This record gives sequence, structure tokens and C-alpha cells, in this order.
Amino acid sequence: MIFNLPNTLTWTRIVLIPLVVGVYYLPLPAHEQNLIATAAFVVAAVTDWFDGWLARKLGQTSAFGAFLDPVADKLMVAAALVMLVDLGRTDAVAAFIIVGREIAISALREWMAHLGAAKSVAVSFIGKLKTAAQMIAIPLLLYHDDFFGLPVAVIGEWLIWLAALLTLWSMGYYLSKAWPEIRRRTD
Repeated sequence: MIFNLPNTLTWTRIVLIPLVVGVYYLPLPAHEQNLIATAAFVVAAVTDWFDGWLARKLGQTSAFGAFLDPVADKLMVAAALVMLVDLGRTDAVAAFIIVGREIAISALREWMAHLGAAKSVAVSFIGKLKTAAQMIAIPLLLYHDDFFGLPVAVIGEWLIWLAALLTLWSMGYYLSKAWPEIRRRTD
């Protein structure tokens, strides 16, 4: 089913992307831009967790939702990272590592599913840890201003590099899990 509550939440995440990016092109004070972009990203991140939980709880899982959810996640993260690079708040190398891995692992999962070996590249704990690091880092980098004396931008930058390292680690993990099937298919 294309239109149910979980899929609507996923669509909401996609609709929030132009807000996260576009607010930086509005004639608003920088603090307001940061606050709006951060709030939109946090709402999107919460819907990411909530839509999957709700789909399982309500028995509304679908092939379309399984397709759309990771697409929405990757679009949201990629858009935010591009904006953060444009704003000079994160390094292009960290952004490239994260976005490049997402593309590579998505392609790997697609190929492995086509081969009937999707379980070998199922989401792992390290992948979830990577996601948590980036979903905390990105709002901190979007907000950028100190918060009650905490250097939010510095913490965000450390976390985005941690996310980049975890990204490489998780990519290695998924490739090692897929490697036996890759070798079998290419020999």
C-alpha cells in the first residue's frame, strides 16, 4: 500500500529536504536559519525511526515502504551534508565518504538481493552505530551555535569524522559478508 501512515511519514521526510537546504537561501538571520534547518532535520530523523516502528506495529509493511524508506534516508543525509559542505561546516572528504558509502552499499544490497543473498548484507550493529553518529552530528553541525556553553559545532565535527570512520568500517564489514558470494559469482 502506497498511502498509509508509515509511508506518509517517509514522504514527510522527503518533503522536509527542501526546507533543510532552502532555509539557508532565505533572508533570515543565521541563527534562525540554523534553528529551522536543525528542527526540520530532527523531525525527519525522528520520522525515520518512527515510520519503521509504526509499519511493524500496525502490520503496514510494504515493498514500496521498504524501497522508499532508505531512499528518503539517503536523500536527507546527502542533502544536509552537501549544505554543510557549502556552509563550510564540514569537510568535503567526510561528506564524500558517507555519501559514497551509501551509494556503494545500496548498490551492493540491490545486487545481493538480485542474487537471492540479501541476508548476507542485512543491517548490522556497526551500521546502526554509524547512523546514530551521523544523525547526531548533522543536527549539531546545522545548529552550529554554542548551546549553554557547549561548543556544538566542534562536537558535531568530531562526530561527523567518527561517523565517517564508522562508515568505512561498516562498508568493509558489508563487503566482507558479501565477498564469498561475489567470488562465487565472478569465478
